[in-house]
Amino acid sequence: MSSPGGGRILVAGIGNIFLGDDAFGIEVVRRLRDAVLPPGVDVSDYGIRGLHLAYDLLDGRPDVLVLVDALPLEEPPGTLAVLRVDLDDPGWTLRPADVLDVPAADAHGMDPESVLRLLRSLGGGVDRVLVVGCRPAVLDERMGLSPPVAAAVDEAVRTVAGIVREEAARLGGAGAAGDTPAGGSERGVSTHA
Repeated sequence: MSSPGGGRILVAGIGNIFLGDDAFGIEVVRRLRDAVLPPGVDVSDYGIRGLHLAYDLLDGRPDVLVLVDALPLEEPPGTLAVLRVDLDDPGWTLRPADVLDVPAADAHGMDPESVLRLLRSLGGGVDRVLVVGCRPAVLDERMGLSPPVAAAVDEAVRTVAGIVREEAARLGGAGAAGDTPAGGSERGVSTHA
């Protein structure tokens, strides 16, 4: 774990700008670059480089990983969710169970779950993983977000910034009012449809 007053947080945007709403994470990260964030926070657009992200995480630098991506939520398009992933729980998942049977097609198509499973299989880990996701409306070959997903971006930026501030306070030893329990998963969902 990090020393008191320290700790690193990585906010990683994931997605493909050529697949419509799959660019959600990239757009959120792009807008976060203008936000005032606490020291020790790195914001990076990983795009389709999920394999690169998994290997970057092996160095153990970030204490907290905040992934931002389009997720297959069972909610209307534009719905945001914050998920806490417990990598020590063998049953954790970010996708419907039937999707787990399909192997990742290639290193450029890795979603957050594939990145985290690869990291785990390589012997790596992160103390705390949070995923800020949005239900996509369009994943066809096209550029630009659909109206419901585009409308959710500003709130997603505020959500990620809030998470980062809480996590920075927690890592700094101050403890955040919104801390979640050490085990289990947290799932917050808000609708923007």
